Amino acid sequence: MAKPAPPQRGAGLFGNHQPEAKPAAPAAWRANIDGGSRGNPGPAAYGVVIRNPRGEIVARLKKYIGRTTNNVAEYYGLIAALDYAQSSNVRELHIESDSELLVKQMRGQYKVKSGDLRPLFERATKMSRSFGSFRINHVYREQNREADALANEAMDEASAGPRAENGRSQNRNSPSASSGPANSAIRVRARLRSGVLYLLEDIDLPDGTEVEIVLRPAKRA
Repeated sequence: MAKPAPPQRGAGLFGNHQPEAKPAAPAAWRANIDGGSRGNPGPAAYGVVIRNPRGEIVARLKKYIGRTTNNVAEYYGLIAALDYAQSSNVRELHIESDSELLVKQMRGQYKVKSGDLRPLFERATKMSRSFGSFRINHVYREQNREADALANEAMDEASAGPRAENGRSQNRNSPSASSGPANSAIRVRARLRSGVLYLLEDIDLPDGTEVEIVLRPAKRA
């Protein structure tokens, strides 16, 4: 008597049974964020580049946020990226930042000791929990150039003064906009705190500008 053939793999009592295909998890959107400050504290802004799951850039965000530190600007960039993703019903989000401090604070590896950063950290943490999947990774500055460029654009636009007759923007506080010779000296007030010299006036100088500092004790009232 011939032995019955063994049941085929996947066969059930009522014939072959194919397991139900599980829906594919939605691919993650990616946001590169950067914040910068000229003076720290000084004029500050953030830049954000948003990419969809296909890697296409769908949004470029930038904003000048006034005088603050670069770490505060980094958090403003993170919150802007989270806000955009929430409003676009994104469920999977991957953040990339070249700020090791921000990344490790958001991962719980560093404590947030700064009173300026604490409310921003708490807001960003709460927003990040609304996503089905949220990741934040550190990248090198070279991998974050587009976001960095946007932050610098926002600072440049904010610092641009009235248009000159030749169409180029000038800053009233810059040497080129003064009534004297282009290389004439200008006087700017500053204050030394904890070994760091803080300018008390808004002034934008090109990279590489050499300055001479004369220290005099401030007159006490």
